[in-house]
Amino acid sequence: MNKSLKMYSICTIIGLATCVISTEPVDNGEWVTEDKDMIAQPGPCNIDVRDADTLSQEEFLNRYAYTKPIVIRGAADNSKFQDMCRKEYMLNSFGTKKIRLSSANTYSYSKADVTLHEYVEDILKPQKLGQLGNETFYWFGDNNYTEWKDLFNIYKPPPYRVPRMSGAYSFGLAGAGTGVPFHFHGPGFGEVVFGRKRWFMYPPDKTPSFHPDKTTLQWLIEDYTKLHVQDLPLECTINKGEIIYFPDRWWHGTLNIDTSVFISTFLAYG
Repeated sequence: MNKSLKMYSICTIIGLATCVISTEPVDNGEWVTEDKDMIAQPGPCNIDVRDADTLSQEEFLNRYAYTKPIVIRGAADNSKFQDMCRKEYMLNSFGTKKIRLSSANTYSYSKADVTLHEYVEDILKPQKLGQLGNETFYWFGDNNYTEWKDLFNIYKPPPYRVPRMSGAYSFGLAGAGTGVPFHFHGPGFGEVVFGRKRWFMYPPDKTPSFHPDKTTLQWLIEDYTKLHVQDLPLECTINKGEIIYFPDRWWHGTLNIDTSVFISTFLAYG
């Protein structure tokens, strides 16, 4: 299968700005992002990062499930699922299916129904810095499980469990610079299929300062750099095949660095 590859730089800000140029090609699943459209960059990571082969179910429960987030690498082999999420395959297999778009603001989600082909060709664009979240529509969740069962049945969820909780999938595709502003809900896992996604998190007792109709990109550019060191979030940028876990009622905002395909497993009792 023909794979679109690109080079990218990883820039982090830890006291001083540091840039590391990666010489390894990155498989983007043909979801191409032009350099000029990448306003946001990956940032520092102050969340625990663990390889799945060193993280047992017992340690996950005792150290993370109820108390703090964690990034997990190598949790499951989803290479077949990734292949089904490539641009050419998705448009050929699912292009006529209806998807539901949501506005990218915190509290009031407007909805719009379009076909996947219409979304990719006409709506899937990089985020404009001056565009508000309630004016931005993209695909994250509201999936018809019957329509998408051929795709979801291939996905291998994270191998970690929270007692008495079961998972529901939320699948999406979004342009560079898009994301959801700070919000909270039950616990869950977020996995990047293609692209990179930067996560910002605060514990339940520390409400972040943000405007619910502004985008995460606007918050990053306008507010993030002004935060006192004690008010900085926990954060990390996760890459293809990596997973982040967020505990119950933790505030989190997301920012897609590139055009990104992603899937979340939301946990709930029942």
